[in-house]
Amino acid sequence: MSEKVIMLGNEAIARGAYEAGVKVSAAYPGTPSTEISENLVKYKDSLYCEWSPNEKVATEVAIGASVSGVRAMSCMKHVGFNVAADPTYTVSYMGVNGGLVIVVADDPGLYSSQNEQDTRMVARAAQLPVIEPSDSAEAKEFIKIAFDLSEQFDRPFVYRTTTRLAHSQGLVELNERKEIEDKPYEKNIRKNVMMPGNAKLRHVEIEKRNQELAEAANTLPINRVEMNDTKIGVITSGIPYQYVKEALPEASVLKLGLVNPLPRKLIEDFASKVDTLYVVEELDPVIETQVKSWGIKAIGKEIFTVQGEYSANMIRQAILKEELDISKPAEAPGRPPILCPGCPHRGVYYVLNKLKIHAAGDIGCYTLGAVAPLSVVDTTICMGASISSLHGMEKAKGKEYIKNWVAVIGDSTFLHTGVNSLMNMMYNKATGTVIILDNSTTGMTGHQDHAATGKTLQGDPTYAIDIPALCRTIGVKNVVEVNARDIQAVEKAVKEEIAKDEVSVIITKTPCVLLDKSKKPLYQTHTDKCKKCGMCMKPGCPAMTKNADGTISIDDTMCTGCGLCASLCKFDAIELVKEGDR
Repeated sequence: MSEKVIMLGNEAIARGAYEAGVKVSAAYPGTPSTEISENLVKYKDSLYCEWSPNEKVATEVAIGASVSGVRAMSCMKHVGFNVAADPTYTVSYMGVNGGLVIVVADDPGLYSSQNEQDTRMVARAAQLPVIEPSDSAEAKEFIKIAFDLSEQFDRPFVYRTTTRLAHSQGLVELNERKEIEDKPYEKNIRKNVMMPGNAKLRHVEIEKRNQELAEAANTLPINRVEMNDTKIGVITSGIPYQYVKEALPEASVLKLGLVNPLPRKLIEDFASKVDTLYVVEELDPVIETQVKSWGIKAIGKEIFTVQGEYSANMIRQAILKEELDISKPAEAPGRPPILCPGCPHRGVYYVLNKLKIHAAGDIGCYTLGAVAPLSVVDTTICMGASISSLHGMEKAKGKEYIKNWVAVIGDSTFLHTGVNSLMNMMYNKATGTVIILDNSTTGMTGHQDHAATGKTLQGDPTYAIDIPALCRTIGVKNVVEVNARDIQAVEKAVKEEIAKDEVSVIITKTPCVLLDKSKKPLYQTHTDKCKKCGMCMKPGCPAMTKNADGTISIDDTMCTGCGLCASLCKFDAIELVKEGDR
């Protein structure tokens, strides 16, 4: 008898991959997809999973495993899909041997991302089929279906999820793992070597395969019609299906599990049976545009937004024109995003702010250096862009212009795409200064290991990339390592390196304070010694507050004992009162 348990969507996807007989999975951590791999590692006795340096590499690892004849997957968030685009577009032409699924988590509402792109649009451009579940149970079952269809139609599949699905819970039925026999590898140059002559022939083949899949979509069980009152008909998919069922329980619904290619006959038949047809989908009008292109009358983005998440109330207001009697939510105090107490980046940013130096920023928790009171980071674009954009500034304005600029990038992000950008600086004779904020983890997504931490996703010790040595190998002569908590050393290094007419790399190697779970030293203030100068408040540590009389207090439940405040106080008003293991 099978067991039923409550699972998060990401946990269910991992379980589904295990049950589907997946043997290789590769990923780069990125919210909201990270927990898929963190749950998949629970099954490491049955499969191999890894953190790769970036999403392109992860997808290429999965492609290689598929070519060899086993079921494989790669996992990423939506912006990571951009990084993986190069191999993704080409493997679309190649097809598969063992089933191949690329799991991509979108972020409607921008909870943890720099844009709100729709993966379905990218997948359509790459001519890749897309499956989308709507709850945890489907998250597990649909990924198994994706692997089956991948092998049946010789197509890599994109498996789209969203933040809401990834982090919501549902009841999931556990089944045994399906042991899939490895498919034999057969050398096939025409299929697997994408030189122009072969690619031209493969393009014809994938168009044929996609047409076959589109025809099959009309009868696939994951596309289902729920006929009720025919006054209102709704085409929907994914999480919005849940909102539709809550807001319009009497409406007829065509729920799509395969959202590319669309089942045209099924849609035409459904549309003919309802009086008014609506298309409810978050973000871009992907389904709506295709439906309307077939001459089917439907209402979609005329009444719905292309931004953010939907809700049942939004659907009631838009379709039923209901005036909802909803009380205003309580006005909770604003809590601006801020670096954690004891974060090693805070001291670095304090120094940059003091020296009035601008920072070209990158993707990571250190992006928070953009907000007050530090207000140092001026730009944030994408992974690795801090170094490249600093280089572009110099080539546009000259080396003197960037004497008061630096690029800041984390250790994981540097290995993700920053290395190439640093190589570009060396190759094209740049003179800028790069600060690698090495906190020994991938901090923003929950402390995952990476290629420089010495530990794999599966928990095994491994070779740790030596970042300073890597920089020197690229050709950087000026590589300086400092303790991020030693603000005098940081200030000295910054002043010296930005003055040079060569590329410099400053590495502030201090582990993330949250990695160490042991007791920390505790600091307290002596209000009788406090001169109310406010120096200790300048770094913006959330553990510190100003009293009504202008003196300072330290919250001992938040203090991590980093000592930054004490190093800034010239009046001995801040004292270390309790030692602990560092």
